[in-house]
Amino acid sequence: MAVILVADDEEMIRALAKAALGSAGHEVLTAANGLEAVALYRSFPKLIALVITDMKMPLMDGHEVVKLVRETRPEAKIICMTGYSEALPPGTRILSKPFRPEELRRCVEEVLRA
Repeated sequence: MAVILVADDEEMIRALAKAALGSAGHEVLTAANGLEAVALYRSFPKLIALVITDMKMPLMDGHEVVKLVRETRPEAKIICMTGYSEALPPGTRILSKPFRPEELRRCVEEVLRA
């Protein structure tokens, strides 16, 4: 399947994503904030097929994560998770919080196929 990076400051969201996507056969890397996410992505840009980032995190928000990931790899596939109504970076997909595991899996499969 695919290697997916999930960045969220909430441990429960990271654990839910890891379990839901792992059960679908994906390998999941997690980051507790945007700084960790960008560092992981820059370490493995060709390996990571998809980045899923929360938009509101301490140290570095999701907008900055998207910007820096796209500087490394402009065609990167990205899903933005948010519980707020906000403008998202172009070329990203939204996943509204809260979500169910099956919603996450369906969104990921759609983005990976696109």
